[in-house]
Amino acid sequence: MMRWILLLAVVTAGCNKAPSEEQCRSLLDHLVDLEFKKAGATATDAMKAEMAKQKKAVAEAKATEFIAACTEKTAKARVECALAANDIDTGVAACDTK
Repeated sequence: MMRWILLLAVVTAGCNKAPSEEQCRSLLDHLVDLEFKKAGATATDAMKAEMAKQKKAVAEAKATEFIAACTEKTAKARVECALAANDIDTGVAACDTK
């Protein structure tokens, strides 16, 4: 019996393809940053300050929902790809094939 439990633990550990909650939190922050970076490319300082407030509000409003979907339905490779992306349109979009 103990051998089966040990084997199950080893197999389960090796098959963990889900991202961690921390990775998903980092991804949410990164995606929000990229979206606001894209929107604020030509923004004034006042506009950037307002966008910073909006960024915080968006991240807080969607965090729980996003983290749940990310950890339960998103492949770890896709999360890692998106975390490494430098822009939404080409970088993050390319991760959809992962």
